[in-house]
Amino acid sequence: MNKPTGSEIRLASPLKAWASRFALLLLVGAAFGLMLIGRTNSFLVEETRTAVTDMVTPILDAVSQPVDTLSGVIDQAEALANLQSENVALKEQNARLLHWQAVARRLEAENAALRNLSQMVPDPQMRFITARVVGDPGGAFVRSVLINAGERNGIAKGQAATTGAGLAGRVAEVGLRSSRVLLVTDINSRIPVVVGQGRDRAVLAGDNTDAPQLLYLGPTAKLRIGDQVTTSGHGGVFPPGLPIGVVSAVGDTGVRVEPFVDWAHMEFLRIVDFEMSGILDFQSVEAARAASAEAETAAAAAEGPGQ
Repeated sequence: MNKPTGSEIRLASPLKAWASRFALLLLVGAAFGLMLIGRTNSFLVEETRTAVTDMVTPILDAVSQPVDTLSGVIDQAEALANLQSENVALKEQNARLLHWQAVARRLEAENAALRNLSQMVPDPQMRFITARVVGDPGGAFVRSVLINAGERNGIAKGQAATTGAGLAGRVAEVGLRSSRVLLVTDINSRIPVVVGQGRDRAVLAGDNTDAPQLLYLGPTAKLRIGDQVTTSGHGGVFPPGLPIGVVSAVGDTGVRVEPFVDWAHMEFLRIVDFEMSGILDFQSVEAARAASAEAETAAAAAEGPGQ
């Protein structure tokens, strides 16, 4: 390879200095010239841009393929890791479900055996209607709510009102399109219950507070905070076993119960018909007694003047 001579070096040095000195002006002039060409001959500029794009596209495609491949490999690795963790979680959940399935089958078999042994009367069929809570009108019942379902929907007085957490109350008044539900915290509410593992009987009495109290507990009852309170089935109003709440306070002032129902966020109620008309029969008996007393009073008043 021939090395440049001294004369060639002396000639190139002024050219480099001139180019570096006027490079900015040359670039501005070239840009201005391209703008003029684009204005005067847009077809030529478009063809040039298309040709440059056609030449550059294969290069960009070849460069992007390894990047896309690497990105796909990373995504597949992350998905595989997620699938492995989800598989472990599903296996654990499946094991727990199989355990509870075995427990449920065993309890079902024991329940069937006990029913056959004791000739136990089966529970009545259950029907329910879901209704929206539309207001709290007040009145004679302080702790009550209105629902948008009534007699035309199959609602009847005495039916249980529940949420997903537990018993909320019972239907106290029924209209054609609406009903009033008396909550377990109302002062007019009295519900026979059993408490704790000892199955101590009591009556849950509302007092217009969020924590109703237990009345008529036996002298041997030993309650602790956290004992669950459920319906006992006595009185023919509610079936046994409906969850109500837990014991929240035990002291000289009485035993208080914290209901499971969240009163501040109660939007829907499930009105359940357990086909237990104990409260209706009681009201019928009371009405019959009142009518009989009125008839006797009227008869005595009629006989008085004649004597």
